[in-house]
Amino acid sequence: MYKRFFNLTRNPFELTPDPDFLFATKRHNEALAALYYGVRRHKGFVVLTGEVGTGKTLLLRCLLQLFKQSKDIGYAYVFNSRLSPTEFLQYILSDLGLNTSGKNKSEMLLELGQYLISRNAKKQTTVLIVDEAHHLSPEILEEVRLLTNLETTDEKLLQILLVGQPELDDKLDSVGLRQLKQRVALRAHLDPLDAEETRGYIERRLQVAGANSHVGTLFPAATVAAVHRHSRGFPRLINTICENALVTGYAKQVNSITPEIIHGIADDFRLNVIKHQQAESGDSVGEVDVRKAAKTLLEMFAALQKAAPPETELRVPLEVRRREI
Repeated sequence: MYKRFFNLTRNPFELTPDPDFLFATKRHNEALAALYYGVRRHKGFVVLTGEVGTGKTLLLRCLLQLFKQSKDIGYAYVFNSRLSPTEFLQYILSDLGLNTSGKNKSEMLLELGQYLISRNAKKQTTVLIVDEAHHLSPEILEEVRLLTNLETTDEKLLQILLVGQPELDDKLDSVGLRQLKQRVALRAHLDPLDAEETRGYIERRLQVAGANSHVGTLFPAATVAAVHRHSRGFPRLINTICENALVTGYAKQVNSITPEIIHGIADDFRLNVIKHQQAESGDSVGEVDVRKAAKTLLEMFAALQKAAPPETELRVPLEVRRREI
């Protein structure tokens, strides 16, 4: 819709993870190198974590491209982690091209082992990639640990990459999964982009989309700063903001995206809305409860005062009187 107006050849801020648009920061390069090195050196078990929208899936797509260019690497890619242990194993075998029809778990494990041994004898590498791994149940994570037992005396037969949000680290830190954690050979983590990286990210995407000569005009420095402020450096949010900014710019027939357009989009998407902490609401409720309790105590003491003999004096606790005042 806006491509012709802004002289673009393609949409620069699509949310789908396209390897052509990878903006390789130092952290992204280190993470990609760790994943590829872990597979090539048969390290066995590698973990990649990062917050929502930091580019984990895009990095995986780039890694899969590298695998496809290699004749000796085969892989199973699991992106639905909400499976039972048996379904998980069936999915792996099916993605590797193995038949699972009518086979029980033991038979599937036996076939997988023979398949891995056969490929290893041919100097071929087999990889299991699990995306959204923070959703894996403890039962499936235990299955993953058992799969790491598929090895020769020299090396692991199956290379395993777990990719997920920081909750994955929390799961691996649990006592019940300490055996799995000890088998992690390499770890990598993706953080949000800083201000300078956000500028490079936007420029890279616009250049790939054909905006070579007018990148600075289309998204001036002040506008990029506004994008970073509202997105907090998360690439997915950067894409959302910039995509809507181009649509708004087209609708207004302006050749340059202004900070005001970015602020308006942030308001529309409620990016600046900060939810009140539960503790704050708890404090206010607690104050109401204290006042109710103080009132009840005062009423109780008043009733006791009336019922008591004349020579008896019941004293209201000083703290309660203070609360009432």
